[in-house]
This record gives sequence, C-alpha cells and structure tokens, in this order.
Amino acid sequence: MKIKNICVFCSSSDDIDVDFFKTANELGKLIAKNNINIIHGAGKIGLMGEIEKGARNYDTKVIGIIPQKLYKRGIYSETLDDIIITKDMKKRKEIMREKSDAFIILPGGFGTLEEAIETITLKQLKYHTKPIVFLNTKNFYSDLFSQFNKFYNNKFTNPKFKDLYFIAETPLQAIDYILNYKYNEIVDKWL
Repeated sequence: MKIKNICVFCSSSDDIDVDFFKTANELGKLIAKNNINIIHGAGKIGLMGEIEKGARNYDTKVIGIIPQKLYKRGIYSETLDDIIITKDMKKRKEIMREKSDAFIILPGGFGTLEEAIETITLKQLKYHTKPIVFLNTKNFYSDLFSQFNKFYNNKFTNPKFKDLYFIAETPLQAIDYILNYKYNEIVDKWL
C-alpha cells in the first residue's frame, strides 16, 4: 500500500511542555523526508503548527481541514498548501479519514482522544484497514493504554483488537511501522 497522506491528530495548545513540540517537529520532518503529505486540523498553534514547521523545508504538502466555526484568523494556519473548510466537525473527520492512508495520534485533549477512538472503532467495524499509531511521547497515553487493558481483561473488548493500533515511543518507530504496515484481518464473529 502506497502511503501518500498521513493524518496527524494532535493538540492545538501552546501551553504544553517543550518536549511535545520537539517530537511534533521531528515527526513533521520525518513524514516530509519520506515524501508523504500531512493532513491535520489546520491549526497554526500547538502541535499542529509545529508539525507544519518541521515539514516546511521539504517538498511535501500540508493540508488543513477545519470546520467553518473554527475558520478564524489566529486559529488556522495561513501557510497551509491547501485548506478545506467543512460545515461541522463530523464532516471534518470524515474528509480527514477519506484523504488519509494512515493516522498518527500525538498527545492532545478531548478532541484528539475523540478522533483517535472513533478511528479505532471504525477500523474495528471494518470501515477501513489503515494503520493507526499512537506516539506515546513522555508516556502521555500510558494511562489510556491501562484503561484499554481493563477493557480486554474484563472482556468488554476482544484482546485481538490490540492489533488495531500500534504504540510507538519515537517518531521513527511510528513512520517505520506505517511504511512497513500490512493489514492483518481480525476475525470477528459478527463481521
């Protein structure tokens, strides 16, 4: 499978630790060095803005997808190669998923978590077969993974569904996983 576009779900906050920015910048560079375009939520601040900065010295495109409600100066990046304005968040996520060949989840807040969970759920239900990677910078998602283990251990979720996503500790691990990804179908008694 040729990877043309990677969607990155991430924080739009500028108030976070500098290590998160360093990782986002490194990820932007790595994606761009591999001649892959970046799709994100069109923000100019936080990790979205930093990913774009990391990619800027390379021949790659950064595409932002933003709902009309957030399309305001100071929020969206004016240096994007392309911007798509949607009527709402639901349509934004739908277009992000359609245009992307893979997903990387950087640290973020409620919106990032919601995007991640929905993307995993849709893969579980076989609406897509694309790679999903959590980039666990500074163990940001470790508590979430503990919660996932409660799902598996208490039989709320089939342990086979651990294969729906990959946990990377570095941007290089994330990109290597995506570039070498092979979909393994998970047998589900219902689908």
